[in-house]
Amino acid sequence: MNQNLFRINHDCFRFDGEVVIYTDPYHVPDNAPKADLVLISHEHFDHLSEEDLAKIRKEDTAFVAPPSCGDKLHGEVHLVKPGDRLTVKGIPIEVVPAYNTNKNYHPRQAGHVGYVFETGGQRIYFAGDTDRIPEMKTIACDIALLPVSGIYVMTADEAAAAARDLKARVVVPMHYGDVVGTDEDAKRLAKLYKGETLIL
Repeated sequence: MNQNLFRINHDCFRFDGEVVIYTDPYHVPDNAPKADLVLISHEHFDHLSEEDLAKIRKEDTAFVAPPSCGDKLHGEVHLVKPGDRLTVKGIPIEVVPAYNTNKNYHPRQAGHVGYVFETGGQRIYFAGDTDRIPEMKTIACDIALLPVSGIYVMTADEAAAAARDLKARVVVPMHYGDVVGTDEDAKRLAKLYKGETLIL
């Protein structure tokens, strides 16, 4: 599984396969592989970076994002909201909510999203910028990419509880090491969660 999964930075991951998928590209290396599909959770600068998108886009790159991102994207763009289901580049995608429950950086009404998508025979949950939310108990996934830094998103302790809600086979911490959060947040999730944690 992890041979094809790379954490680039912050909330940015790359999945290599027949379809090259990126999530929230940010501080991407100049020589990074080009993207077939880009999943964007919301419009904040560290999730929708036009500079980074320019590094990985090609003529037929497809983008999936909430409407708040629409004015910064061009080409094949799919604007989505929680509850939507679609298939792009052959990849089945479910759009799920992402929001704060005890802070106001990502209010529910803003329409920010996470994604559950299928690649390489795995269901991947990319949570986006979110707290532990009730909807997580209904999400079926093999691998869960969860924020751990606190402040703008859930803490490592809350992420461990979210991981238990999700019952994912593997949990991968994100949203640390750039902008906010440290390696210690990722290690704390690994300590608290009794299932498998993969720190990339």
